[in-house]
Amino acid sequence: MNTLALGPSWLDPDYLIQTFGPIGVLAIVFAESGLLIGFFLPGDSLLFTTGLLITTGKLDMPLWLMCTLIVAAAVIGDQVGYLFGRKVGPALFKRPDSKLFKQENVEKAHEFFEKHGPKSLILARFVPIVRTFTPIIAGVSRMNYRLFITFNIIGGVLWGAGVTILGALLGKIDFVHQHIELILVGIVLISVVPIIIEVLRSRSQSKKAQARGDDHTPGDHDAPGTPNPPRGRHAKR
Repeated sequence: MNTLALGPSWLDPDYLIQTFGPIGVLAIVFAESGLLIGFFLPGDSLLFTTGLLITTGKLDMPLWLMCTLIVAAAVIGDQVGYLFGRKVGPALFKRPDSKLFKQENVEKAHEFFEKHGPKSLILARFVPIVRTFTPIIAGVSRMNYRLFITFNIIGGVLWGAGVTILGALLGKIDFVHQHIELILVGIVLISVVPIIIEVLRSRSQSKKAQARGDDHTPGDHDAPGTPNPPRGRHAKR
């Protein structure tokens, strides 16, 4: 199957699936669910395309089995992220920026977790970038483990199986079946939009923060030795 080349190949779910197969899909789902290096991967579009290719016969794998494996990879990925957060703790908030790590992503996920509580583990599944860092923040905040694993499984099922099944159902529609290549191109474009929006918003926030910083006079609270980040209100006492 040939599709138009739109940007890097890792943004093209069709290319990823055709090249790496089901194992590649599971590896990406695992990485995006809780590894710091996985935040840029196209999880939503990858799952949708996986379901689409299965129902159109382009990917030889039972839908039920693929969904089961995807959910397992998503849940295990979040589990790894949670354990990483518990181990690293506040040090994560002091880690310097690099090409693959931005402090603002951690802070954004922390705010998301504090705002939505345990259900953030479900909601974050459907938010690019945030879904990668939220389980890590849950670990940093030492969220009750039983509560975490419960919402982790629910989120993994709704996102992992839900988006894949959605792709499979739409793949049965004649229009989708007959125009699958155009649909895949559209998926690539849609998967790029959140990344573009995130980049633009981050730049805007950085400029505002810099402008405020120019007018800010350091006080005692700016002294070296930044205190530990606040423990979430859902932390284990």
